[in-house]
Amino acid sequence: MTDADWQARLDALWARLDAMGREEFVAAMKELAAERGPDDPVALFEIGGAHDSTGFTEQAVGYYERAIAAGLDGVRRRRVVIQMASSLRETGHPERALAMLGVERANGSDAYDDALAMCEALTLAKLGREREGLSVALVALAPHLPRYQRSTVNYARGLIGREPL
Repeated sequence: MTDADWQARLDALWARLDAMGREEFVAAMKELAAERGPDDPVALFEIGGAHDSTGFTEQAVGYYERAIAAGLDGVRRRRVVIQMASSLRETGHPERALAMLGVERANGSDAYDDALAMCEALTLAKLGREREGLSVALVALAPHLPRYQRSTVNYARGLIGREPL
């Protein structure tokens, strides 16, 4: 089995998520992940994601923590932070989620910046800091607008009492 073969089967399993029952999907993911071994960070991440995507959010956090501890890297490392922060937010730990997101944001920029901002905005809202959350969301949206980028960022900054650019 090559990594590419395993990834293709993983992709095929994720494509069937909506056609499968919750427990059936998690069981299938555990079976596929077992091929990589019990401490494989990618396998742990994918099992966590399977739990998360099927409503077993609290169980997902443990798998995500284990994946990080096992050395998950690359794009999945960024994704695990976003997914775990989302899970923490929804299971009553938004402060921990916000702290994780702040650390991750300081790690640099990549294609997941907007997803990170989305998670941060929702977490701020969960904490009752809706204006800050809206500001984060608007700043993330601004580069995607055909015009009004600077205005959008300035309005977003104004929401939280910052001076315009």
